[in-house]
Amino acid sequence: MPARIIDGRALAKAMRGGFVTRIEALGAEGVTPGLAVLLIGDDPASAVYVGRKVKACAAVGIASFTERLPASISNAELLGRIVELNADPAIHGILVQLPLPAHIDMARVLETISADKDVDGFHLYNVGGLVTGTTVFSPCTPYGVVKLLEYENIPIEGQNVVVVGASNIVGKPMALMLMARDATVSICHAKTRDLAQYTILADILVVAAGVPRLIVPQMIKHGAVVIDVGINRLPDGSITGDVDFEGVSQKASAITPVPGGVGPMTVTMLLDNTIRSAERAHALHRH
Repeated sequence: MPARIIDGRALAKAMRGGFVTRIEALGAEGVTPGLAVLLIGDDPASAVYVGRKVKACAAVGIASFTERLPASISNAELLGRIVELNADPAIHGILVQLPLPAHIDMARVLETISADKDVDGFHLYNVGGLVTGTTVFSPCTPYGVVKLLEYENIPIEGQNVVVVGASNIVGKPMALMLMARDATVSICHAKTRDLAQYTILADILVVAAGVPRLIVPQMIKHGAVVIDVGINRLPDGSITGDVDFEGVSQKASAITPVPGGVGPMTVTMLLDNTIRSAERAHALHRH
């Protein structure tokens, strides 16, 4: 029997409906959640992603402010602008669109964003908080994956989870978030020997490797849940994930499609983090 399709668009839509209510409650207290987006240089893909985020903000009532900065901007100028945004009470979230030009010190940029406004969840405090359970904001993509599993009533506790891909943005935080929910987690990456010997053991397989159709049916066990985080553009212009969807969906019990699975959830969790930041700031201000 083919796998149940995990519909990220449906959950994103349902969650965004709830966001409107939260934003209206803040509005009644005179607060409008504000997101500042810094776009450095003129990378076309980055511009598309920022456009989507701005549109999503407008749809739920978050005020977004996009600043296009030249690729030639110095580290000092960029850090100075972030410091100004940290101090601006109308801004609850600061997002610096990655990738950055080569001369920009990305680590310094991410550290300079206030942990209380780090709605991407990349600040050292928030990453470290994933280990200790004290994080303010979780990174949006892994947070979206957890929400999808919860929405589908897929148990995490006690399950064997294999994460393929060890990036700081998805793989590592994903593993930490699932460990916090009492899963047994293995992390695989480009240097893992014989990937299939790990993936075949997974009750839940999360794939974020950036390799088109890396996971084929013989690499998963019958009834596994497969979450495909990959987005790869093929030479013909079509989009595919890291999983051979047609084949794997004949063996898995549930699977996310690409597009329409994890993607819509990433932007949704960014909105959730921004609203939560506004709620936190307002609660602190009241006391």
